[in-house]
Amino acid sequence: MHAEPSTPDHLRFHAPHVHLTPAFGGDWFGIRAERFARFFGTPRFLATQTLIVGVWVALNSTGLTTFDVYPFIFLNLAFSLQAAYAAPLILLAQTRQADRDKANAEADAQHREVLAAAAQKQQEQVFEQNRRLLDLMEQNTQLTRVTRELSERIEALTDQIHRKVVAPPAPSK
Repeated sequence: MHAEPSTPDHLRFHAPHVHLTPAFGGDWFGIRAERFARFFGTPRFLATQTLIVGVWVALNSTGLTTFDVYPFIFLNLAFSLQAAYAAPLILLAQTRQADRDKANAEADAQHREVLAAAAQKQQEQVFEQNRRLLDLMEQNTQLTRVTRELSERIEALTDQIHRKVVAPPAPSK
């Protein structure tokens, strides 16, 4: 029975910074506040706000309604209220995003260092394997040389034995 190889946790360097993930916290308010802060910079928000302001000014300027006549004090108050809430939310979101970016950059740097160390170790292992292969090839060359020398000696001895066994009989006197 063998253990299955464990898969490396590629996000292990980001784990200490998980608490930074939700910009305003993970609760209901935090999630809604971040969505709201992100919505302020969207084209949909700008188009919707422009449409609302245009309708507001048109209705009050033409006299169809008179709840906020020129100089549109109530509209200015609404913009001030929106700015009072939007600015801190946006600044908070930017600050927390900067913290997350910094933490992610640090985690990425740690990951790159680990990868560089692993690559260095692997390169050293390859170098050692190449050195061993060269040693084995040298040993193989020496064994081949010794085998050839022994084969030549065996051939010479076999030839000598063959000449003595098959040698013509000595002349009789």
